[in-house]
Amino acid sequence: AHTVHSTSLDPLPMQGPELGVQADDIEAPDIEQEPKQEVLENKDVVVQRVHIDGLGRTKDDVLTYEIAGVFRAKNLIDVMRKSHEARQKLLRLGIFRKVEVVIDTSRGIDALPNGLDVTFEVTELRRMTGSYNTMVGNNEGSMVLGLKLPNVFGRAEKMTFQFSYGTKETSYGLSFFKPQPGHFERNISLNVYKVTGQFPWSSLRETDRGISTELSFPVWKTSQTLKWEGVWRELGCLARTASFAVREESGHSLKSSLSHSMVIDTRNSSILPRKGGLLKIHQELAGYTGGDASFLKEDFEIQLNKTLFWDSVLSASLWGGLLLPIGDKPTSIADRFYLGGPTSIRGFSMYSMGPQSEGDYLGGEGYWAGGLHLYTPLPFRPGRGGFGDLFRTHFFLNAGNLCNLNYGEGPKAHLKKLAECIRWSYGLGIVLRLGNIARLELNYCIPMGVQSGDRICDGVQFGAGIRFL
Repeated sequence: AHTVHSTSLDPLPMQGPELGVQADDIEAPDIEQEPKQEVLENKDVVVQRVHIDGLGRTKDDVLTYEIAGVFRAKNLIDVMRKSHEARQKLLRLGIFRKVEVVIDTSRGIDALPNGLDVTFEVTELRRMTGSYNTMVGNNEGSMVLGLKLPNVFGRAEKMTFQFSYGTKETSYGLSFFKPQPGHFERNISLNVYKVTGQFPWSSLRETDRGISTELSFPVWKTSQTLKWEGVWRELGCLARTASFAVREESGHSLKSSLSHSMVIDTRNSSILPRKGGLLKIHQELAGYTGGDASFLKEDFEIQLNKTLFWDSVLSASLWGGLLLPIGDKPTSIADRFYLGGPTSIRGFSMYSMGPQSEGDYLGGEGYWAGGLHLYTPLPFRPGRGGFGDLFRTHFFLNAGNLCNLNYGEGPKAHLKKLAECIRWSYGLGIVLRLGNIARLELNYCIPMGVQSGDRICDGVQFGAGIRFL
């Protein structure tokens, strides 16, 4: 049980003409639609107080940052807009189940003729919540059980325990998340986890037990993440028929790495974008803070989207990466890149191209992959503006290569090797968007440039995931 209380904040008063209005659960207005709002917009008002009703364990100071913009409003339309923005910020904290807004004229002996009071009526989440859902990864599904303790110490901290059981991966982990008050994008998280995965294309089983800490913060228009990770890795054979190369990789190793990620994302949707672009750069350095693994790993992702005629969208993507060993020890099969499958180069089996031994795919130290897509509405467009907008027809062209590099030959030799023996494919299919979480694809693929040892999927191929080339 806890005591529910109300918080009030008072700014310095200002003078202006008289005005009063009341609204509930404000939405951002469109000031150009109604002539009456255009008149009210010119009226000067003063927000004298902001109340927050319904607080229990939440500390007052963490909310002051989120609602500060309301006091800077100069007219009624501005008050409504900034109140809506403050409401969205309060919901973003993940500590309230419901937030409603009431705007009313000021009352009391100090009330100004044009004074307004803004009240946020909040309902806090329970101290402990549970969840059960299914999750779609890159061509695999998982059942996820979660236990969450929101607002642990009253300042939007969150502790989460999650167990996931999937078709290829089982994991559980405990994480703690803390944002900086007033700057939700600046946050730190601590994680402890265990992940067991099966990789049938390599006849490999991997169990990771690790800890990590992440610091996220915005810089200009970018999202930056710094991460340290320490993980004890156990590699084993998934089948008795595993090749000698995979058996040779089996055993225990310790990886300690520092990594940095930068993301610029202007897309209107991460699943089926209609406009905007994405730039993602990631680098990881292992070995300098201990552990057995020593390497430098660089990879990037670029995507551009452009809306064309007849509600169609042209999308272009480019991926690439390099893995450079440090010292005399070769890179591990667990750190190399993999390519192929319905989420990357369609028409090939999942991660089944490039270096291999006795049918087991070992990954590569360098790769690139490009994709060109034309998304169009379905010919008969069922339920325009509704259910039919979840479906798109797409025509695609994919190409790429994956190989190991001899780092004594120089950059020109590397580029030449990556340009040789290019795999590519083309085809068409149907895309189904599952909200803003994942998407499904059913494609007819024609693989080309197939090399010896590659596994292909000529014809119909099904894919599910959150990241597609």
